[in-house]
Amino acid sequence: MKKVFIILSFMAGLGGLTGCSDYLDSDYLFDERMSIEDVFTNKDYTNRWLAQGYAYLGDNALQDICSKRTLPFNFADDMYYGDGGYKEWKSGDYSENGVNGCSENVWKMAYQGVRQVSIFLNNIDMNKEFTAEEISDFKGQAHFLRAYFYWAMLRLFGPVPIIPDEGLDYMNSYDELACPRNSYDECVAYITDELLKAANVLPLQRSVQEIARPTRGAALALRAKVLLFAASPLYNGKAPATVSAALINKDGKHLLPDAYDESKWAKAAAAAKDVMDLNFYELYTSPATTISNGIAYPATVTPPYDKEFSDKDWPNGWRNIDPFESYRSLFNGSVAASSNPELIFTRGTNVGSEDIRVMVIHQLPRLTGGGYNSQGMTQKQCDAYYMNDGEDCPGMNDMYKDRAGYMGRYNAQKREEGFVTEEELVNYPELGQLGVGVSKQYVQREPRFYASVAYNGGTWNYLKALNDDDHDEQSNVQVFYYRGGGNDGYKSSSYWLRTGIGIKKYVHPDDISYTQKNSYDVSRVVFKPDPAIRYAEVLLMYAEALNELSGTYEVPSWDGSKTHSIKRDITEMKKGIHPVRIRAGLPDYGVDVYNDIDKFRMKLKRERQIELFAEGHRYFDLRRWMDAPEEESASVYGCNIYATSEMREEFHTPVMCTSLPTIFAEKMWFCPINHTELKRNAMLVQNPGWTDPE
Repeated sequence: MKKVFIILSFMAGLGGLTGCSDYLDSDYLFDERMSIEDVFTNKDYTNRWLAQGYAYLGDNALQDICSKRTLPFNFADDMYYGDGGYKEWKSGDYSENGVNGCSENVWKMAYQGVRQVSIFLNNIDMNKEFTAEEISDFKGQAHFLRAYFYWAMLRLFGPVPIIPDEGLDYMNSYDELACPRNSYDECVAYITDELLKAANVLPLQRSVQEIARPTRGAALALRAKVLLFAASPLYNGKAPATVSAALINKDGKHLLPDAYDESKWAKAAAAAKDVMDLNFYELYTSPATTISNGIAYPATVTPPYDKEFSDKDWPNGWRNIDPFESYRSLFNGSVAASSNPELIFTRGTNVGSEDIRVMVIHQLPRLTGGGYNSQGMTQKQCDAYYMNDGEDCPGMNDMYKDRAGYMGRYNAQKREEGFVTEEELVNYPELGQLGVGVSKQYVQREPRFYASVAYNGGTWNYLKALNDDDHDEQSNVQVFYYRGGGNDGYKSSSYWLRTGIGIKKYVHPDDISYTQKNSYDVSRVVFKPDPAIRYAEVLLMYAEALNELSGTYEVPSWDGSKTHSIKRDITEMKKGIHPVRIRAGLPDYGVDVYNDIDKFRMKLKRERQIELFAEGHRYFDLRRWMDAPEEESASVYGCNIYATSEMREEFHTPVMCTSLPTIFAEKMWFCPINHTELKRNAMLVQNPGWTDPE
């Protein structure tokens, strides 16, 4: 007699691929039970089956960039949200379910996605209604999706079980169904192999209607990202001993490498070079203009003169581009995904209810913008942005000067004092027309600062403001965060910024909300396609990987058509740094930085902190670099939000934010595996610092 057991959630449904099951239970797609042949010989049903794979990737749990409502992984030492969930997250005060069940949902949705596309790959060839070219493209998409599902789990949980491509027979016994975790290197090998399969058949470009489907560049860029992580200290033989000792399967198999392998950096650099050599992507730029189109669209603010970049046109200089608008409009919805040469992969509209617009309404001021005014920036992140001449801001990171990990990363000068007067405003065009009263700590900063930081006294545009029987809204409002005075500063409610520093990234001049009457109202927030993978990231990956090399490595290109000679070459490193810095209107690093591996590494990390802010990278970067124990345990600082406008100097003196706790414990290297999964899979081992079920 056949035995039917409760099986692992990540295997649920995979039994339909082999053995005794003739039917697919897909009630989310079909109203009746259909055989595999019924589905995969029908053009419409086959399309819908693949579409469901994309739906899993678009689920709230699997977003790369997301509001705190679903995933907290956008929040490390750079940004925060102002309610109890943040305190739980940053204190490690959550269970094996994660915060709001987030880690459990990632595991569940990712393995369901693996199931979905695996069934597709195993059966698509029986469909005769598609051409050979269409089937080939479908297979490439499915391989990409399967790789992405595994990648989403790998970066969060560390090594995970790789399910056999042909599936599992759910009629097998419990012990036969149990799967141990594969090693990190095995996971990387599987994912990158899937991405090579995808790259070999995917097109280089998609139509507007298919913009959210992967291309060859998307597969190669994700491959480079996976290989960069594999080369990083945590996953390349340098993990803390306690972490390595905990990540061992029950049969004694080590899940993390025991020895460092420099060649992994060369493979990552070569993979990034593969994307660059496609000659298809470039950084998005907006043209310079001498004409102001209102407060929201000012004339180009020319960066200070630099002999190397000021007199040259893009891409060799910034003479004919607007660095501020180039960066701002890249994220705020001004540029359609199909018109963005920098966007390598995006989900487009294939996202759950928690798209970037929900994040934006948490950033919008409460009184004037109708948002939640609760998602903000730390002083550390605010200080990271350069001055407009490429120098550090005075007093940068001075609150951490006594911490060993900040050697060479703070500025000993006194922070700027004083506030911009009406007469002085002409000297600070970067502030716009409404800059009177702004602290001089916020003047003459780099363009990305003004596109990302909602500093005290900054202007919010609200160009779609309404003034009728139901609305009393104004456009172009200068917003201050001082306590009291009817502004958006500290108050007894939840709607205030804990550091007195907000976030402007992703905010379009039109954006405004009405959450006072309609909770989570995004109806007047411009849609923003998520930048899941963009070219600036690939360039920075290339520079980072090259910096870590001491030897020369010959690495075949992705398709074997040539061989990359990879070494620490300054000319090549500049290919990764120059475009990002030029687009930002900033001069290059000095020779002393390029000649010093440690100095360049420090600068590269800071460049990622600035350029990729609020894109879901910082949390994972700090872990792969093994910087998280130092960075995430350092106290959060911000403005003194209890100060009134009469105490404005005190307001702008950094103070510790006691309402934003910090800690880093062993269990925070990786997210926990839910107890339910551990009970279902006798071979599964828990992550370091987390408990096993009783």
